[in-house]
Amino acid sequence: MKNEVVRISSLSARWLLARVLRFDLLLLAIVMCLVTVGFITLFSAGHSFPWRIEDQLRNIIIASVAMFVVSLVPVKWFERISLPCFILGCVLLAATAVAGVTVKGATRWLNIGVRIQPSEIMKLAVPMMLAWYYWKRSESLRWWDHFAALGLLLIPVAFILKQPDLGTAILVSIAGLSVIFFAGVSIRIVLGCLAALILALPFLWTLLHDYQRERVMTLLDPTLDPLGQGFHILQALIAIGSGGFKGKGWMEGTQAHLDFIPERTSDFIFAVFGEEFGFVGATLLLAAYLALISRSFIIAAYAPTRYSRLLASAIGVIFFTYTFVNIGMVSGILPVVGVPLPFMSYGGTALLILGVCTGILLAISAESKD
Repeated sequence: MKNEVVRISSLSARWLLARVLRFDLLLLAIVMCLVTVGFITLFSAGHSFPWRIEDQLRNIIIASVAMFVVSLVPVKWFERISLPCFILGCVLLAATAVAGVTVKGATRWLNIGVRIQPSEIMKLAVPMMLAWYYWKRSESLRWWDHFAALGLLLIPVAFILKQPDLGTAILVSIAGLSVIFFAGVSIRIVLGCLAALILALPFLWTLLHDYQRERVMTLLDPTLDPLGQGFHILQALIAIGSGGFKGKGWMEGTQAHLDFIPERTSDFIFAVFGEEFGFVGATLLLAAYLALISRSFIIAAYAPTRYSRLLASAIGVIFFTYTFVNIGMVSGILPVVGVPLPFMSYGGTALLILGVCTGILLAISAESKD
């Protein structure tokens, strides 16, 4: 019996080592660099509330464990759980609409013993579901399947918009639409949808809440309300500009340490980074994100199945969207919508989702080398 246990343990260790060696180690190295840089920046930004530093360290450990566990899961298991995860997410969104917890006018949370935000689940559940749908329909795909996929996407997006949570709805929409695009939708359909969207902009403007309209107007001219809606953007721009070419140095950022930058450990952490590490640091950080996104699409290109190709591509788009929207809003070229900077911003749920996304990419990269 003892010899059998030793033999099984030895086989498991060999399998684990072989699996890890097949990972895309460059992707793993990039993510580890971003997490490290993020924690260093948050350590400086969070001097006024050290408990956030401790919480983020815990979040990093949890996300890392989740990433490693997910990376060991066979990709075919993701195929099997895609539909149940999507259904569960939609049920939780419906339950949130009926009996959710309302905070500052938004009903985004559900109390099930612990407080969860079901919309966060859909950032990954939606692309998994659509990748599964196209994988199932790959032998008999028709033009109307793209509209069926769009219908599946609109179900969770409608629930999320009702909460209201425009930022998350945009992220979920982009993740889902990327799967539809990579599945081979006709360019004529894409152009037609874009034209319809442009024509519908005046109508969509009337559907926005007052605070959402104010954010758009503030984007066009932050000085309209410098102490209110425009405060976030103006202070972030001052911080980034004051960093100059080489930055003021770690822990030397005056805008952050004098509490001028709002939400400096979460949504506006890039402003802290830009002030302390300057143009050089920001350029290197953007290069790291470009490498992360590029690596995701390279993994997608070599993925062994249609499902894994679509899912890996969607994850690459998720990384791009998070990065572009966050840095865009901090730089004043996009409205403030509350999107974290990947692997750097404070927060447990977002970091966990990103860790799971990375784990899926590592699992796909491992199986593409089998």
